[in-house]
Amino acid sequence: MATLTKDSKIYIAGHRGLVGSAIWRNLEKRGFHNLVGRTHKELDLLDGVAVRRFFDAERPDAVVLAAAHVGGIMANSIYRADFIFQNLQIQQNVIGEAWRHGVRKLVFLGSTCIYPREAPQPIPEDALLTSPLEYTNEPYAIAKIAGLKLCESLNLQYGLDYIAVMPTNLYGPGDNFHLENSHVMPAMVRKMHLAKLLNENRLSELRQDLTRLPVKGFAADMEDDAMITLLETFGIYPDRIELWGSGRPLREFLWSEDMADATVHVMLNVTFDMVKGSSPEVRNCHINIGTGKEVTIAALADMVKNTVHYQGLIKWNPEKPDGTMRKLCDVSKIHALGWQHSVELEDGIGKLYDWYLNSSELASR
Repeated sequence: MATLTKDSKIYIAGHRGLVGSAIWRNLEKRGFHNLVGRTHKELDLLDGVAVRRFFDAERPDAVVLAAAHVGGIMANSIYRADFIFQNLQIQQNVIGEAWRHGVRKLVFLGSTCIYPREAPQPIPEDALLTSPLEYTNEPYAIAKIAGLKLCESLNLQYGLDYIAVMPTNLYGPGDNFHLENSHVMPAMVRKMHLAKLLNENRLSELRQDLTRLPVKGFAADMEDDAMITLLETFGIYPDRIELWGSGRPLREFLWSEDMADATVHVMLNVTFDMVKGSSPEVRNCHINIGTGKEVTIAALADMVKNTVHYQGLIKWNPEKPDGTMRKLCDVSKIHALGWQHSVELEDGIGKLYDWYLNSSELASR
């Protein structure tokens, strides 16, 4: 096992993202002080030459690959080539240079969308590659499967200690609230917040929100009527909001700081030998990270509505895709390895809404 000390240099790729920033904070709280991060402007992970030069200069002892090209169901449906190409490129560059530069400890973050659409529930790690994927996010899922198999294969061939973790749906500080490409939880929070302001005729606050985090077509000096019409394109009306799908799919949600704690726990306490099993055919060494609890999307919407104190209606659009109908993690492996979540969903939604209302970071995301 590659032993890390408080002085070990740890590179966190994606350190400003939802999970990467939480991992940074978690490591700092544990006393790790030699942390390395680069913004996208400082280091484009799609640029293999730049990534190699970074590893040449920094020589990290460990790597956490939390950087990825991500988005919700609409973005996954429209930008299919971007999702597979960019994620494969990021993984190839970062994991490849880690190996070439002698990094023996790496944690790769994937997603539970790697599993088949009709996987058994809760989904065990062994369900991987047993049947077809969900079509709407297939390119992203294939990229993440390639990443975990790259880690697994490097371990087997070169004796490394690269562990892949597969988190369930995440939410928390640093989330993406953009109306066009955010995930379901922050999208609901912002839609209901804007609809609440519209319903209560608080147009100056509505304008402030859109100025702080603009949407396509918004201008700070546009007329009120034009601003209201623009919001309709995102399913936001004075008396209602419209959400994609039927509301029937079941989803599991994990607070991002819990995910960060799990990632650091794995990096410090788990080795490839502990998860590879005894079978001659080594596979499925990745680890699910989640709560083991699920709610319907409709129930989630009601919870968000209560948290935001939104008084309007919620309308579902069944002509839009639902995605996978159920996707609950089997978390027995991570529990056996000594970690469990701490933040329950209702408390987490309140924390997320408070962050959205009060964070100065939102404007820069």
